[in-house]
Amino acid sequence: QVQMVESGGGLVEPGGSLRLSCAASGSIITINSWDWYRQAPGKQRELVANITRGGNTDYAEVVKGRFTISQDNAKKTVYLQMNSLKPEDTAVYYCYVDLFVRIGIRGGYWGQGTQVTVSS
Repeated sequence: QVQMVESGGGLVEPGGSLRLSCAASGSIITINSWDWYRQAPGKQRELVANITRGGNTDYAEVVKGRFTISQDNAKKTVYLQMNSLKPEDTAVYYCYVDLFVRIGIRGGYWGQGTQVTVSS
């Protein structure tokens, strides 16, 4: 089994910053990639950022230049640094990890979600 723990959400004013963290533990042979998704009320869940084992990153156009995804392989943790936050960034943010739980057995796991609210 794999356990996922997210943290770092909260209330911030427009233009402010927040850093989210997500740590995986349990039966993990290797992590292939991490994703950050977000979902606002009444809207579809959308992919915000992705990072691969080798450190390649990709971002949704609406967050480019403002958000940065990074990882610490030793800690099995992914981060999302969010700067210049806007009210439209308000959502529940979820991390997702693609990994091998055993040799030849691949799986994907979600964090529990953390609320980010951008408001004055």
